[in-house]
Amino acid sequence: MERGGGSSGLDLRWNYLPRDVALDIVSLLEASDVCSLGICSRFWRDICSSDSIWIALYGRRWSSEDRRLVASPSQECKAFYMNEHKKMASAVSAVIKYVEGSTQSGSLEIRFYMKAIGDLTSMKLGFRDVQLFLFRREQNVLLNLIGCHYCISFLEIPTVDLMEALEICQILERQVCVRWFMLCRRFYGFPMPNEHHSHIVSLGDLAMGNEDEVFDLLNYGITNQGMRIRISSVGSNAT
Repeated sequence: MERGGGSSGLDLRWNYLPRDVALDIVSLLEASDVCSLGICSRFWRDICSSDSIWIALYGRRWSSEDRRLVASPSQECKAFYMNEHKKMASAVSAVIKYVEGSTQSGSLEIRFYMKAIGDLTSMKLGFRDVQLFLFRREQNVLLNLIGCHYCISFLEIPTVDLMEALEICQILERQVCVRWFMLCRRFYGFPMPNEHHSHIVSLGDLAMGNEDEVFDLLNYGITNQGMRIRISSVGSNAT
């Protein structure tokens, strides 16, 4: 097979495949696979550059009304998709750098954690974006957790879909430890010692809804000035 648009005997055989069938096949692929297939031959380059393919890919990734694909006559839908991808990648990269810069000894304070989720919400990050940028196994588990929390609380992703995504990305069993304590508690005017608590939980348990109290605690901790909460990675999950 000749790459780069060259002709070959295989090219001629593909010409007998009806265009609508070829489009149906390509429509099942992800964007990265479409790009790879498009460099295999002139036939597939034509199919994989079709606006209908990239309109469908855009709709699957960013389905909200305020992110509809509107490409100009001088710009192919593929180019529009790629530009949007670059913008999203840059925005998420800024959040990742913020979290990494705010993490100390594998631990993240609640205010930094919630700010990261707020930033994802403001940029209207989609579920496929979360999988692409935050559910990667090479990312710190704290970023995995932020993505999971965002999917549950803000995107309201169905449990079965979230569990499948975590399993495919091989982060289902990764764990975090949530530590918290109250400050300046008094009893009849006398200061009481701080009570420290900790809880280890896996991303899978959170996705299943078995640990809803953890999310309640995180949401409560950001509004309660007397509570201190830190989230840390567990064991080999640190990297």
